[in-house]
Amino acid sequence: MKNCLTFILIFFCTLTAFPQENIKLLQKEINKVISDPFFNSSQIGVDIFDLRTHKTLFQRNEKLLFRPASNLKILTSISGLLFLGPDYEFITSLYHTGHIRGDTLYGDLYIAGGFDPLFSTGDLDTLIVGLQQAGIKNIAGNIYADVSAKDSLFWGAGWMWDDDPSTDAPYLSSLNINENSVKAAFAPSLVDSLIKINLIPESDYFDLVNTAVTAGGDSSKVKVDRDWLDRKNKIIVSGYLSYEALPDTEAVNVYNPTFYFLNLFKENLFRNNISFNGKLDTLTLNKTGKLIGLYKRSFTDVLLQMEKKSDNLAAEMTLYALAEKYYGKPASAKNGVKMIDSLITLAGFDPANYRIVDGSGVSHYNLISSELILGVLKYFYYHQIQLFDLFYKSLPAAGVDGTLDKRMIGTRAENNLHAKTGTISGVSCLSGYVKARNEHNLAFSIMVQNYVTRTKEAVKFIDRICKLLADYK
Repeated sequence: MKNCLTFILIFFCTLTAFPQENIKLLQKEINKVISDPFFNSSQIGVDIFDLRTHKTLFQRNEKLLFRPASNLKILTSISGLLFLGPDYEFITSLYHTGHIRGDTLYGDLYIAGGFDPLFSTGDLDTLIVGLQQAGIKNIAGNIYADVSAKDSLFWGAGWMWDDDPSTDAPYLSSLNINENSVKAAFAPSLVDSLIKINLIPESDYFDLVNTAVTAGGDSSKVKVDRDWLDRKNKIIVSGYLSYEALPDTEAVNVYNPTFYFLNLFKENLFRNNISFNGKLDTLTLNKTGKLIGLYKRSFTDVLLQMEKKSDNLAAEMTLYALAEKYYGKPASAKNGVKMIDSLITLAGFDPANYRIVDGSGVSHYNLISSELILGVLKYFYYHQIQLFDLFYKSLPAAGVDGTLDKRMIGTRAENNLHAKTGTISGVSCLSGYVKARNEHNLAFSIMVQNYVTRTKEAVKFIDRICKLLADYK
């Protein structure tokens, strides 16, 4: 009997000792990674947690405030799931005033923006169907965009002027189309001749200036730009393209996306043989307007775009939708951030300890910690079980899709780790979930900033830590 008790005691001690030794080994290996000279001048914040054992596995500078870049989208998307709900719909509506006599509308059309960040040229057909079903072939009035749902600020606080005309800094409106961008598709022609180029979508909203030539060598350097300094929608293509080059595309953002939408809508009318000679402008719809068509987009579609593709417009429109739902029109980023503050409070933290000014993380004003991100990830995992799966599946999977499709391939993290990336100048972050070798689900947040090397250097260290987590026993 005594020998049996001794065996049980030894067995129990072995079970409890090995995990602790494994934790120490993991900590040792992570410390090796972050002892690299790279971190002599840059900073790293790390917080790692075992969701099964409820134990912290590693922490370093977890309370230090960092610029989160697109890691902020974790807070925005979870706030959307909690406070908008997965069934929330972004609605773009078409109204008319006046009356319809025969095939003519003697009145005005109003397109009311509902913050849909994914509305595209193809979706215009759905609105046109409403006119066709009403038998309208002529519009004897004007066409207005009702953008009163949102304030007049076209960029977020702390967005950088020199990000223009990048599509990462889209101009904001409650009425968006084609991600508020335009693509230039180009291909070589005869040597020493101008390259072939066309805009997608084709529209008279743009002026196109092409000075790029086809080169006889094997190198190419084509620049697609917009006259952002004068805030004009003049697309300027310059440089040279090898005669051997394959066709390619490059996109730039569009100034004043509200009028971009109106112009594309007008051109779509003409393609559908609906005549219109009035003006395009903005005006708030009065109570006499009659609904004639609408287009709905589910929040779950927007969520996938926001996380998988790190879509900044999707994040900002989610923030404005939160603001409108809880604080009314006109929606503002400040009121949207109040709902993110509510999430922070639910997760057990004080919003006053952080600074958040937008929904996408584009702003350099944002300051949060890896401890906060991890806390929100833990809260959602433990306390929002019904919604967690939607969020988890929206995160990029390492080596598979989204912004992680080329990272950690051939490791245990591949198609295992689900996490959100975050990158702006001097900042690289990764936060999410990974299943360890011992089948435990781990939550983690890794934030690196204040480096002057290329982002891939910071990514290298982040990925090394993630591989250690996937291999953790």
